[in-house]
Amino acid sequence: MDQTALLGILARLCARPNETATVEFKSNLANPAEIGEYVAALANSAALDGRDRAWLVWGVENGTHEVKGTVFDPFSAKGEGNQSLVMWLQQRTAPRADFTFHVAGHAIGPVVMMEIHPARSAPVAFQNVRYIRIDSHKTKLSDHPDKEARLWAALGQKDDWTGELVPGGALDDLDPSAIEMARRRFTEYLVKSEPDEGRHDQIRSDAAGWDPATLLNKAHLTKQGRITRSALLLLGKDESAHFLSPADTKISWVLRDAQNRAISSQHFGIPLLLSTDQVFARIRNVTIEHMPDGTLFPTALPQYDRWVIREALHNCVAHQDYRLGGKINVVEHPDRLVFSNLGQFIPPSVEWMLEHQSPPEHYRNQWLIDGMIRLRMIDQIGSGIRRMFETQRDRFFPLPDYTIDSTDNGRPRVELAVAGQILDIKYTQVLMKRSDLDLRQVLLLDRVQKRRELSREDARELKSLKLIEGRAPNHFISAKVADWTGEKARYIHNRGLDDGYYRKLVTDYLHKYGQATRKDVDDLLISKMPDVLDAAQKAHKVRNLLQAMRREGEIYREGPKATAVWRRGEAKPTTA
Repeated sequence: MDQTALLGILARLCARPNETATVEFKSNLANPAEIGEYVAALANSAALDGRDRAWLVWGVENGTHEVKGTVFDPFSAKGEGNQSLVMWLQQRTAPRADFTFHVAGHAIGPVVMMEIHPARSAPVAFQNVRYIRIDSHKTKLSDHPDKEARLWAALGQKDDWTGELVPGGALDDLDPSAIEMARRRFTEYLVKSEPDEGRHDQIRSDAAGWDPATLLNKAHLTKQGRITRSALLLLGKDESAHFLSPADTKISWVLRDAQNRAISSQHFGIPLLLSTDQVFARIRNVTIEHMPDGTLFPTALPQYDRWVIREALHNCVAHQDYRLGGKINVVEHPDRLVFSNLGQFIPPSVEWMLEHQSPPEHYRNQWLIDGMIRLRMIDQIGSGIRRMFETQRDRFFPLPDYTIDSTDNGRPRVELAVAGQILDIKYTQVLMKRSDLDLRQVLLLDRVQKRRELSREDARELKSLKLIEGRAPNHFISAKVADWTGEKARYIHNRGLDDGYYRKLVTDYLHKYGQATRKDVDDLLISKMPDVLDAAQKAHKVRNLLQAMRREGEIYREGPKATAVWRRGEAKPTTA
């Protein structure tokens, strides 16, 4: 956008009598977290109000709307962990916010204008919290359920695609074998829901006598005998898939080797009630051995928990956005299973689901989910994700990993990876059994074990509990956890040795050999530095150490910088 256009937009924004839900003026706001909250609030407000964009403007006085100029520079600003602000904001908004920074060269001084596009597929959350603007005030969206409902409707999520009737669809378009499977599953659901065991036999008898139309009406798959898209998805004949076009109603199973090469694959179409069982049968759930109690005799168990596989697969079916035209994928690697489906993750975050243990107020495919509950494909709405995490924890396996991102063409996508191998068993044995750690804390420590970055708030919480040490992004388990798990050696190596140790290595080397090049010093020190530091950080630490020793007169550098050598003794005139 050229300067003339920017200055014209700035003039129109400043001419408004008051700030609005889609315009916010700041002088020199630099707090990255507060900027992130504004991005989410303004993107959601723009969608709710039907605006094509919102603006966060630096360099304009809030009350008078007078241009003052700003010293804020978004292109050099940093988020947490010294990451660029732009990348940091994008990685902490979900779905990723669409914004652009502009700098208007005003006569008074530079004005930074952040152009924020409205939310599209789902409300934007910053660090797992969704925000909205009430007049000119930023607040949590969850505190305003009326606005949240209107926002979802504005985003096109009000209508349930899976609950719509199929023109021309009939009972003859459904697979008889799938209908009989549905009868058995729905009967199980009814019996399980009836606490009076004396009525169970009557329930079974009644269900066995229902004709298909009555059965499917009661199971919430049809509406007054008319076929819904849910009925076709779960029970339809393969040749009836054309009724659902352009939706791709297949599940693809792919087997890959350790080099990520495809070894085998197969595609499964509707009826998904039967196809999910067929996909489950293709997964090679081999038996492995481990020693969860530290005994001499290993315990045999399947590589993956059967319930976790089914829950992950059925979640893909339940939450796929079929309007996007993509299929469900199940990729089997030697050490993990990866499930993926298209569609925005509806809850604010996975952490929100683990904490609240309740379903969100809105689902994309409500009619389909209701039917899957009655067919016992989903045990209890809202509890599946937490149970998957608890099951993996109880098996002493790494916790599930969710990745919420977009495909190359911008379609929202959810990926779930389920590990089929154990982390350090000593760590896992004790840590997963600690009664003083809740599931959320276990999740955070699982991230530390996997070398994943923690937010500042999460890191502060774990440090307050003396569970981790180190600086972002190189956190590692603390002495307390190391004591629990017998990982003291790894803890010492991650923490590293004090500078006195490294200084002595350098001076001993110079005493023996007289001089050292920078490469000599690198070879001497870098291999002894903590594993949590990357190559650049190790090199930076060596450089700082040498400069500190030079300033204190322990060593000096001799010769041109490119070929210089270090020697023992008082500082020389040579510059560092």
